[in-house]
Amino acid sequence: MTTEFFMPMKPPTKTHQQKKVRIVDGKPVFYEPAELAAVRVKLRDHLARHIPEKEYTGAVRLVTKWCFPITGKRQDGEYKTTKPDTDNLQKLLKDVMTDLGFWTDDALVASEITEKFWAEVPGIYIKIEKL
Repeated sequence: MTTEFFMPMKPPTKTHQQKKVRIVDGKPVFYEPAELAAVRVKLRDHLARHIPEKEYTGAVRLVTKWCFPITGKRQDGEYKTTKPDTDNLQKLLKDVMTDLGFWTDDALVASEITEKFWAEVPGIYIKIEKL
Protein backbone atom coordinates (compact mmCIF):
# COMPACT_ATOMS: atom_id res chain seq x y z
CA MET A 1 0.00 0.00 0.00
CA THR A 2 1.34 3.42 -0.97
CA THR A 3 -0.17 6.87 -0.59
CA GLU A 4 1.33 9.69 -2.66
CA PHE A 5 0.20 13.26 -3.30
CA PHE A 6 1.28 16.90 -3.68
CA MET A 7 -0.47 19.74 -1.86
CA PRO A 8 0.07 23.03 -3.70
CA MET A 9 0.39 25.73 -1.05
CA LYS A 10 2.82 28.10 0.54
CA PRO A 11 4.32 25.75 3.16
CA PRO A 12 3.94 26.98 6.72
CA THR A 13 7.02 28.32 8.46
CA LYS A 14 5.56 28.28 11.97
CA THR A 15 6.49 25.01 13.66
CA HIS A 16 5.62 22.83 16.61
CA GLN A 17 8.65 24.25 18.41
CA GLN A 18 6.84 27.56 18.70
CA LYS A 19 4.38 26.37 21.34
CA LYS A 20 4.10 28.66 24.34
CA VAL A 21 3.96 28.04 28.07
CA ARG A 22 2.21 29.85 30.87
CA ILE A 23 2.03 29.11 34.57
CA VAL A 24 -1.37 28.14 36.01
CA ASP A 25 -1.58 27.39 39.75
CA GLY A 26 2.20 27.10 39.84
CA LYS A 27 2.32 24.51 37.02
CA PRO A 28 3.44 24.96 33.40
CA VAL A 29 0.66 24.69 30.82
CA PHE A 30 1.64 24.47 27.14
CA TYR A 31 -0.58 25.99 24.47
CA GLU A 32 -0.55 26.84 20.78
CA PRO A 33 -0.53 30.53 19.95
CA ALA A 34 -3.11 31.61 17.35
CA GLU A 35 -0.54 31.58 14.50
CA LEU A 36 0.44 27.97 15.21
CA ALA A 37 -3.20 26.90 15.56
CA ALA A 38 -3.84 28.48 12.13
CA VAL A 39 -0.99 26.40 10.64
CA ARG A 40 -2.51 23.24 12.15
CA VAL A 41 -5.87 24.10 10.51
CA LYS A 42 -4.18 24.85 7.16
CA LEU A 43 -2.37 21.50 7.19
CA ARG A 44 -5.52 19.66 8.30
CA ASP A 45 -7.59 21.20 5.51
CA HIS A 46 -5.05 20.31 2.82
CA LEU A 47 -4.33 16.81 4.18
CA ALA A 48 -8.01 15.92 4.66
CA ARG A 49 -8.41 15.46 0.88
CA HIS A 50 -5.78 12.71 0.89
CA ILE A 51 -6.69 10.49 3.86
CA PRO A 52 -6.15 6.87 2.80
CA GLU A 53 -9.20 4.59 2.72
CA LYS A 54 -7.55 2.36 5.30
CA GLU A 55 -5.17 3.71 7.93
CA TYR A 56 -1.66 2.31 8.14
CA THR A 57 -1.17 -0.04 11.10
CA GLY A 58 2.40 -1.22 10.51
CA ALA A 59 5.81 0.26 9.80
CA VAL A 60 5.92 2.97 7.11
CA ARG A 61 8.42 5.17 5.33
CA LEU A 62 7.40 8.83 5.13
CA VAL A 63 8.92 10.86 2.31
CA THR A 64 8.29 14.60 2.38
CA LYS A 65 9.56 17.33 0.12
CA TRP A 66 8.86 20.83 1.37
CA CYS A 67 8.83 23.22 -1.61
CA PHE A 68 9.12 26.86 -0.54
CA PRO A 69 8.46 29.83 -2.86
CA ILE A 70 11.60 31.12 -4.50
CA THR A 71 13.03 34.30 -3.00
CA GLY A 72 16.03 36.34 -4.08
CA LYS A 73 18.41 34.68 -6.51
CA ARG A 74 17.40 31.10 -5.65
CA GLN A 75 16.96 28.49 -8.36
CA ASP A 76 14.03 26.10 -8.78
CA GLY A 77 15.00 22.84 -7.08
CA GLU A 78 17.85 24.33 -5.06
CA TYR A 79 18.08 22.94 -1.53
CA LYS A 80 16.80 25.33 1.15
CA THR A 81 19.34 25.60 3.96
CA THR A 82 17.60 28.22 6.08
CA LYS A 83 14.95 27.89 8.78
CA PRO A 84 12.60 26.29 9.51
CA ASP A 85 14.45 23.10 10.41
CA THR A 86 13.13 19.91 8.81
CA ASP A 87 12.59 18.14 12.15
CA ASN A 88 10.40 20.99 13.38
CA LEU A 89 8.37 20.99 10.14
CA GLN A 90 7.79 17.25 10.38
CA LYS A 91 6.49 17.19 13.97
CA LEU A 92 3.34 19.22 13.34
CA LEU A 93 2.73 17.54 9.97
CA LYS A 94 2.87 14.05 11.51
CA ASP A 95 0.69 15.10 14.44
CA VAL A 96 -2.00 16.35 12.05
CA MET A 97 -1.72 13.20 9.92
CA THR A 98 -2.21 11.11 13.06
CA ASP A 99 -5.26 13.16 14.09
CA LEU A 100 -6.76 12.62 10.61
CA GLY A 101 -6.23 8.85 10.67
CA PHE A 102 -3.43 8.36 8.15
CA TRP A 103 -2.01 5.82 10.62
CA THR A 104 -2.81 4.55 14.09
CA ASP A 105 0.22 6.32 15.57
CA ASP A 106 3.08 8.36 14.08
CA ALA A 107 5.47 6.03 15.92
CA LEU A 108 4.84 3.74 12.90
CA VAL A 109 7.07 6.04 10.85
CA ALA A 110 10.17 3.84 10.97
CA SER A 111 11.92 5.48 8.01
CA GLU A 112 11.82 9.14 7.12
CA ILE A 113 13.21 11.10 4.20
CA THR A 114 12.69 14.84 4.45
CA GLU A 115 13.99 17.48 2.09
CA LYS A 116 13.30 21.17 1.59
CA PHE A 117 13.77 23.11 -1.60
CA TRP A 118 13.16 26.44 -3.24
CA ALA A 119 10.52 25.86 -5.92
CA GLU A 120 8.57 27.66 -8.61
CA VAL A 121 5.52 25.63 -7.54
CA PRO A 122 5.40 25.76 -3.74
CA GLY A 123 3.80 22.99 -1.73
CA ILE A 124 4.38 19.77 0.13
CA TYR A 125 4.94 16.40 -1.56
CA ILE A 126 4.11 13.40 0.62
CA LYS A 127 4.61 9.70 0.02
CA ILE A 128 3.78 7.00 2.57
CA GLU A 129 5.07 3.51 1.82
CA LYS A 130 4.25 0.38 3.77
CA LEU A 131 7.49 -1.31 4.85
